[in-house]
Amino acid sequence: MAITTTRSLSVTPVTRRSASPINPLRSSSLSYSLTRPFSSNLTLKVPSFRVSASSMSSIHAPESASRTSFLDRRESGFLHFVKYHGLGNDFILVDNRNSTEPRISPEQAAKLCDRNFGIGADGVIFAMPGVNGTDYTMRIFNSDGSEPEMCGNGVRCFARFIAELENLNGKQSFTVHTGAGLIVPEIQDDGKVKVDMGEPILKASDVPTSLSANKDQSVVKSELDVDGVKWNVTCVSMGNPHCVTFGTKEGQNLKVDKLNLAEIGPKFEHHSVFPARTNTEFVEIISPSQLKMRVWERGAGATLACGTGACAVVVAAVLEGHAERRCTVDLPGGPLDIEWKEEDNHVYMTGPAEVVFYGSVLLN
Repeated sequence: MAITTTRSLSVTPVTRRSASPINPLRSSSLSYSLTRPFSSNLTLKVPSFRVSASSMSSIHAPESASRTSFLDRRESGFLHFVKYHGLGNDFILVDNRNSTEPRISPEQAAKLCDRNFGIGADGVIFAMPGVNGTDYTMRIFNSDGSEPEMCGNGVRCFARFIAELENLNGKQSFTVHTGAGLIVPEIQDDGKVKVDMGEPILKASDVPTSLSANKDQSVVKSELDVDGVKWNVTCVSMGNPHCVTFGTKEGQNLKVDKLNLAEIGPKFEHHSVFPARTNTEFVEIISPSQLKMRVWERGAGATLACGTGACAVVVAAVLEGHAERRCTVDLPGGPLDIEWKEEDNHVYMTGPAEVVFYGSVLLN
């Protein structure tokens, strides 16, 4: 069954595009409707959130209403979207295939991502026309309005969104241009998405970090002073920068559930040795084939999952001698299967992507 609701909120349409953090204003009005999928094929229309159970029982909609027809709607002034999540890392997906410019600005995206005054999400993802021979282009605005190069959980959601837009069924694969380069997601028969994330970047200046290379041109288990505490860190880029730590210099096995991410995360993100800021992964070693991680994402803060971060964690674990090349990485939102193949040096990520609801936003 699907439930459709209508709610008022505030979004300010603006024209300036910026990658800097945004503090959204609460001014002009905006409304959106939501359609949430359930197990049956019925559709229940609810005019507002202030509806009693008795009034809901007498409201219904034609069974012909479908997800495809919803996505095909093109009313002027409306932004139609689908909200997806990959292990709790949630995104607003927008069909932008008819333009090379995002349909909304970073400021508007930040407003929509607000969990109290907006729809609520870790970012807004745009499905755009492909370039340089690729099938599609993916761009993303973080919840603070900044634009990252790529997002691992986001690209899995992107793949499922494209399959829905194009009415594709079964095993599917396509090429996606991102700020991190070419990404190739493949929808599996079980609905999970396997993504060829490409080769990890280990050269310190390309991550980028100003930490001195200590293994060839890479930073592996190097000392980093964060607010007086010395951490062992390995720096990896999966098209976006990651700082991976398995613990402090004292060598104690990290217990990630005891970390205060909100306190320590920003200190890593904004550390002076990371000129482009950084994502930070704190990792607990369960076994050579199982790792447990918590993440502080650049531009989004603490999230339930980070796909590129999970990839960087396995690369770092192999480089430091903690783990095998194929691991299950446990995140707060669930597990990801990560493999760093020796044959082609590529990292492969496999995990789920699920629809949360369908919605429309009136951009005044």
